Amino acid sequence: MLDFLNPIKGFGVTFTEMFRKVETVEYPEDKRPTAPRFHGHHQLNRWPDGLEKCIGCELCAWACPADAIYVEGRDNTAEARFSPGERYGAVYQINYLRCILCGMCIEACPTRALTMTNEYEIADDSRENLIWTKEQLLAPLLPDMEAPPHPMRLGDDEKDYYRLGAAGVVAGPRAPGMSGPGGPSGPVVFAGADDAPAAPGAGEVAVEVADDGAGEPT
Repeated sequence: MLDFLNPIKGFGVTFTEMFRKVETVEYPEDKRPTAPRFHGHHQLNRWPDGLEKCIGCELCAWACPADAIYVEGRDNTAEARFSPGERYGAVYQINYLRCILCGMCIEACPTRALTMTNEYEIADDSRENLIWTKEQLLAPLLPDMEAPPHPMRLGDDEKDYYRLGAAGVVAGPRAPGMSGPGGPSGPVVFAGADDAPAAPGAGEVAVEVADDGAGEPT
């Protein structure tokens, strides 16, 4: 085709779209379901006994391209244990004025402590309100969970917890809106598949550890 017709081709696309019906969503009265893997605000997860999954490694902060995450890790003690292992996230902040909801922090997290919900209503006219703290990001406690600090209930060390995670023992409930309707009025959906029941306790899961032939579990 002759080069002078190229602009006409471009305008043809414009004119075609002009006559198509525009889909208008009457938000916030009409809240449409989000995609299952929609990137909404973050959540810090817990183990079934209530201990926090975050170990304060700061890998999420290093992976964030927008420098939106701030973490301060501290050591657990025998008197005050907040997570399995040596350290926990004492201070955790996400600046949603900077966050681009890309999910790179989720990929960097070694313990699946940080995940993203389907909740998208985080707009605000206050800078202070858009810097979320650890208290705002932590998953709520289930009735059978114990608020930290407390000793490890599911094993003798952090390896026992990670084996439970590999066996299917997941975190507690996700924040409202996880099923996709958006808004704080959405139902609570537990981790796992849609409509899945609450995560089972450690005593209900048979943990099988592979043997590498050396006489010690891998």
